[in-house]
Amino acid sequence: MLSTILKRLAMAIPILLIATSLTFIIQALIPGDAARAIVGMQGTQEAYERIRAQLHLDIPVWQQYLTYLGNLLHGNLGTSLFTGEPVTHTLAIRLPVTLSLIIGATLVASVIGVVAGVISARFGGWVSRVIDTLALIGAALPNFWFALILVTTFAIAIPILPATGYIPVSNGFNLWMKCLVLPVVALAVGGIAQVTKITRDGVASALEQDYIKTLRSAGIGEASILWKHALKNSGVSIVTVIGLGFVGALAGSLFIENVFVLPGLGSLINTATTQHDVPVIQGVALAFAVIVIVINLLIDMSYNLLNPKVKTQ
Repeated sequence: MLSTILKRLAMAIPILLIATSLTFIIQALIPGDAARAIVGMQGTQEAYERIRAQLHLDIPVWQQYLTYLGNLLHGNLGTSLFTGEPVTHTLAIRLPVTLSLIIGATLVASVIGVVAGVISARFGGWVSRVIDTLALIGAALPNFWFALILVTTFAIAIPILPATGYIPVSNGFNLWMKCLVLPVVALAVGGIAQVTKITRDGVASALEQDYIKTLRSAGIGEASILWKHALKNSGVSIVTVIGLGFVGALAGSLFIENVFVLPGLGSLINTATTQHDVPVIQGVALAFAVIVIVINLLIDMSYNLLNPKVKTQ
């Protein structure tokens, strides 16, 4: 276990370097820059050049990146070119919103997907076909379109949930939950389909194994066979797809946060990209990379817990 953690932490350094460098290069290739966004299209060339110099955008890109890395080693992510606010402060405010959305969606997808998959594998027949059909429909639904349907239904036609906005948990747990219900469901629907399919296939395959027949002949209850033995035997593949779903939810949050006007990292990166706010873009990219690294580490650790024979590379 310890060796796995150390290996993953060692791999994190080049991954972070690649992620930050690619982000820096890509944003440099996008037409325009923060100075042009600040002075506007009607601004004079002199004003534009002055702002570029003030923001140190007139130096080569590689030099800008080296300066960024030097600051990063000291825990300094820079300040927003527009608001002047430290990027670390912005991330500290925005990150809990995105994590609330993604963790909530992953939990919903995991619980519903595992239960539906086990039921499908256990009963088969028309029950399995109905669950498979619903899972296929869920996988085919675009997140943003389903989000609009949820808003139209449960915020407008039946006004029981808020359509937009975010309320911190410090302002009340119930209010926090209510504002997250619709975005979490919209983001989770695709993950439910994936977890359901993997769980059904894994449990169905496990139920055909000889050791399951031995357990049944020994008088072990069907519920124990399903949830304790067959499901655990499929745990590695289920955990893998849940982890991949969590990472995929990062991308999905970019759309969902804009639909529901949530002040998270998704809406922040959209605004920063439009404004060419490089420090903010780099900060969000770094946060996403760290999240992916942590999730991969947790997946590897779960492998060792579910099946010690599994060797992670």
